[in-house]
Amino acid sequence: MFAAIGRFSVRHRWSIILAWIVGAFVVVSMLPSLSSVEKSSGSNFLPSDAPSVVAGKLNATFGSTTVTTLVAATRGGALTPADNAVIDRVEQAMKSIPHVSAVVDQGSSSNHRARRALVEIDLPQSAASKRLVAVVDGLRSTFVTSGAPTGLVFHLTGGVAASVDSQNQSTHTAVLTELLSVLFIISLLFLTFRALLAPFVALLPSVVAMVVAGPLIALSTRVGVQVSDLTPILLTVVLLGAGTDYGLFLIFRLREEIRRGRSVHDAVAVSVCKVGESITFSGLTVMGALATVAIATFGLYRGLGPALAIGIAIALIANLTLLPALLTVLGTSVFWPRIPASGQRGRGTWGAIAGKVVGRPVLTLILGLVFLGGLAASMVAYTPSGFGSQGPPASSDSGRGQAILMKDFPTAGADSAVVLFRLPISVWNEPQVLAGAARGLRRTAGLASVTGALNPDGGSVGADTLAAAHQQLARYGPAARLGDLPPPGSAVPPATWNAYRDSTQYISADGRTIRYDVSLTAGPASSTAAARSIPRIRTSISRIARQIGATSNGIHGNASSAADIGSISGQDLATIIPIVLIVLAVLLAIVLRSLIAPWYLVASVGLSYLASLGFAVLVFELVGGHGGINFVLPFFMFIFIMALGQDYNILVMTRIREEAHHAPIAVAVRRAMESTGTTVTSAGLILAGTFGVLTATGDTQVQEIGLGLAAGILLDTFFVRTLLVPSVAVLLGRWNWWPSKLSGEDAGEGGQPPLDGSDGPRPDCDRDAASPVAVEDPSERTLAGVRP
Repeated sequence: MFAAIGRFSVRHRWSIILAWIVGAFVVVSMLPSLSSVEKSSGSNFLPSDAPSVVAGKLNATFGSTTVTTLVAATRGGALTPADNAVIDRVEQAMKSIPHVSAVVDQGSSSNHRARRALVEIDLPQSAASKRLVAVVDGLRSTFVTSGAPTGLVFHLTGGVAASVDSQNQSTHTAVLTELLSVLFIISLLFLTFRALLAPFVALLPSVVAMVVAGPLIALSTRVGVQVSDLTPILLTVVLLGAGTDYGLFLIFRLREEIRRGRSVHDAVAVSVCKVGESITFSGLTVMGALATVAIATFGLYRGLGPALAIGIAIALIANLTLLPALLTVLGTSVFWPRIPASGQRGRGTWGAIAGKVVGRPVLTLILGLVFLGGLAASMVAYTPSGFGSQGPPASSDSGRGQAILMKDFPTAGADSAVVLFRLPISVWNEPQVLAGAARGLRRTAGLASVTGALNPDGGSVGADTLAAAHQQLARYGPAARLGDLPPPGSAVPPATWNAYRDSTQYISADGRTIRYDVSLTAGPASSTAAARSIPRIRTSISRIARQIGATSNGIHGNASSAADIGSISGQDLATIIPIVLIVLAVLLAIVLRSLIAPWYLVASVGLSYLASLGFAVLVFELVGGHGGINFVLPFFMFIFIMALGQDYNILVMTRIREEAHHAPIAVAVRRAMESTGTTVTSAGLILAGTFGVLTATGDTQVQEIGLGLAAGILLDTFFVRTLLVPSVAVLLGRWNWWPSKLSGEDAGEGGQPPLDGSDGPRPDCDRDAASPVAVEDPSERTLAGVRP
């Protein structure tokens, strides 16, 4: 099959190049962009039966209006009458913005340096909604036209404004990641090849794949694939990193074949034939691991796996078709000014390293296990964190507004939650339920500042008094539409009037859902402590629900979502790990024709995963002083290191197997490391570097993912692949290939390769390359047994 692909790519090179150009243009022009389908909050990826989602549905009975907060503040001193007049003009101007349903002024801060207003928007909140972004932009445009005096600043923060700013930051991060990745890869490839064109040719198929993959992934959301704001970032890293690695494998083999005396066309066809299987199975291991993630319950994982698998599939196809076509067209000029010549032999550092490993495999294995095991021991300090939604960037408009809220309106900036109860009948028929639920919540450990319908503004009103007010005032219409003062002649006192009017925040229109605003004593909603307190609080709330006869209950807020995210993501990791291991082991068994080698190859990458996760804990927790490691890091590290690490396993082991046909295992290992050492090192540095550029984004979550994955790839490249795997292969000898025929073959002690410089029995590749139909240009053809 790969011989046929090689012949096809050589013969139809111009058609292939044209097809990729036209296809990329059509896909980008006609399909949606990836950014248009992103979701930015982790809670958006929870299953519908998650407790926090159920609570959110109860909370939705109080309306689904999207809100954001206007904050105005002076740089020093109290607000002046002139300042307040400007703020009034801004609030009035905001009311004229399309889709703004209300602007409710909430007064000044206690120090009189700031003032805030609640802005209600009659659109559903979605970070990807262009209409919502337009509304936010319109609201912020009123700041410019207000004529604010020097020293008075306006900010739009919270809710939708924070979502828009976070989306903009995500877009900026993706662009920065793409730019830094390309610069790093090209620089490293220049050092690797010392050639002018090779770096660009190796990178081009991955860039084309990235352009095509984005719209196709966006299209896949119509069949259930979910896309997070991490998807574009990781897609860039994986395609530029892993995709370029595939191209690197092929170009290195092409140079090797040219040095053996083959013509360019023959060399391209033979390279695809011999390396195509390794590249394909490398891609399949990554796709298999990522596709397995589709069974996850957490939507962030479930969508990310298939999305990246689509990208890897396109990158694999591009490197098996577009890259050979480009190499055929450009010929040896790809390597200019260091054009390879027949008879050259590439030896160097890796030959010396291979000799050490082969000579002392037991010592090498022990030292490698001790080093990696020591790093893995740091995992005992692992603490998960980052369950809450990421806040907006501190430098953004909403970030600066949030800072003012925290400073001048401490209670507004504090983290809170909402407790909800669904009743079988209207609470107005049994008003004492309000008091009973409030008493139970005040006695609940972990909750404080319980506010409900009986104390909406800090005062207090009796349940029976509030119910009587409902009986008298219901004829005037919904409580939310009542005026600031009772109508003349009304027997309802002003305090009761205000309490009834404010009760719409805590009692639904049908009277069957009641809610209470509470604060958490464990800590900020985004903290691990707050998330861990939720299960105990839910137990107490359920007990209260039984006491008051509620049919449903829940706690809604960031901490509640965080608790569900942590629980569900942990369950997913425990479920997916064994499945991914089985999938990778099966693929390795197929490509290596062995039932022995897959065991230690999977174990070696597993040890690399534990060591790299321990390294991340060491850097961020033990040295950096962070409160924990982002909860997504262990999952991403497992998937990527297990899958991408097998790329190098496959390349090295298939080459060892190829050499083992005509040499003892020790000689085969040495030759394979000489041939693949530079390739694996360069590929590992490229992949680690593309993950490493994530540390320059300024986002803590992305930095942790980038450093952790980069460390894992480097450990796998320089220790596992160069020390552990070769030493185990030498110790096992021909048992590596059991039960295939190779396990019983005796290559002899001489271990000399065939005189023509070929790699042994792969007659399909040599025959196809020598066949006149394998090439189009007669000047590039060879006759059987005769080399140019």
